[in-house]
Amino acid sequence: MTAPPRPTITACLIVRDEERLLPRALRSVAFCDEVVVVDSGSTDRTVEIARAAGAVVVQRGWPGFAAQRNVAIDHAHGDWILEVDADEQITPALAREIRAFLDAHDPRHDIVALPMRHEYLGGWLEPAIKYPCYRYRLFRRGAYRHDERRTVHEGLWATTPAWAMRHDMEHELAPTLRAALADLRAYTRLEASQFTPSRTPRAVLVGVLARPLAKTAYRLLVDRAWRDGWRGVLKVALDAVADAGVWVLALRREAGHPDGSGAHFSLEPPPRGPLRLVGVATDAASTRAICAWLHEAADRGADTALLTPCPETVVVGHAPGDGPAVTAAGVRVRPLSSAGALALTRGLDAERQVRQVDALVVPARLTPLARRAVARVGHHAPVPVTTPVADALHTVRAHRTRGGAGA
Repeated sequence: MTAPPRPTITACLIVRDEERLLPRALRSVAFCDEVVVVDSGSTDRTVEIARAAGAVVVQRGWPGFAAQRNVAIDHAHGDWILEVDADEQITPALAREIRAFLDAHDPRHDIVALPMRHEYLGGWLEPAIKYPCYRYRLFRRGAYRHDERRTVHEGLWATTPAWAMRHDMEHELAPTLRAALADLRAYTRLEASQFTPSRTPRAVLVGVLARPLAKTAYRLLVDRAWRDGWRGVLKVALDAVADAGVWVLALRREAGHPDGSGAHFSLEPPPRGPLRLVGVATDAASTRAICAWLHEAADRGADTALLTPCPETVVVGHAPGDGPAVTAAGVRVRPLSSAGALALTRGLDAERQVRQVDALVVPARLTPLARRAVARVGHHAPVPVTTPVADALHTVRAHRTRGGAGA
C-alpha cells in the first residue's frame, strides 16, 4: 500500500525592523517546506535578510496583529502553518518532534500547543511565566484563523482536540529593563483599547487593586515565581502594574457598562468543540481506572488527557520523536511530581493552557487537599470515575450548553 504523502509545513512570520533577530528565527525554521515573511514597512535590512534566506516576502502596511497574521496564512501553501515571531526560535528538538508528529498522520488533531521558554533580562523564566506557557503556533491550514477584532492577544483558541508538544520554543521576552518597560507600556495601551470596564466602586477596587494583588500572591506562592530569583519577582510585579494600568487607562475613556463585574479584560471565550475531560489520578490504582474511563470517553468523541504521579502504570512509551507520553489508546499523559495539592494545581493549570477544561474525572474518594485543588477547575463539578461514561458525557454536555459557570 502506498504511504500517504508527507505533510508540508509553512512557517509564517510577521516582522518590522527585525534585522538583529530575524536571522536566528529563519535558521530555526529551515526544516519547513516554505517560509512566508510579511513585512510592514521595515527601514533596515529585514526584507533583504528574508529574501536571502529564500522566504516569500509580502510587503503590506500594518492592519493589526491578527489581520497581519491572516495575511501570512493566506500566502501559505503548506498543509500546516507554523507561526513564529522574529524574537522566537524553534529548537532543534522541537523541530524533530513537529516533523515526527506530522509524519504520524493523526487526523484527530488540527492544532498543536507548543511550550514556550522565555528569556528575560539575561536569564530564563519558568514558574514566573507559568511554564510550559503553551501557545497555539502549529495548526492545519484552513482549520483556524485569527480574530481580527482583537488588537492584542490575537492568539488562537482551540475548538478541536489539541495536542501538546514536549520540547520548547524559545522567546527573547525582554533583553533589558528598558525593553521590559517599553513592552509594558505598549501592551497596557493595547489592552486598554479593547477593554470596557465597569465603573461601580466595587469593580474598580477589584480591577485596580484587589485582583493585581491577588494574582501577585498566587504567582509568587502557588506558581513559585520566587524560584526564578529577582527576575521572576520583577516580572510578576510588572505584570501586576500592567493589570492595574489597563483599568486606569480604560477608566479614562467614556463610561463603561454599568453591569460589569470587574472581570478581566482577556477572558477566554466560551468552550466550543468536543468536550474536554482531564483525569486526575493520585495513585496507581486510580491511574488505571481513570485511564480506562478516558479511553471510553475518547472513543465517544471526547478530548481527553490524564494527570498522574504514576505514569509508568499506563504509559507504553513516547510518541515518535520523543513526543508526549501516551497510553496504548493514545490518551496523552502529563506526569505529576506528586499527588499533593500544589503539584495538582500546577498540572491542571498546564492542561488549561492546552485547551479549556469542561470537567475533571477524579477518583471516587479524593483527599481533602486534592479536592480543594480540583474544586474550581472546569465548567462542571468533578466527575467520579465510577460514573458511567455515557451518563457523564450527557450531563457535562448539557451543563456546557446551559453556560455553566467556569473556574
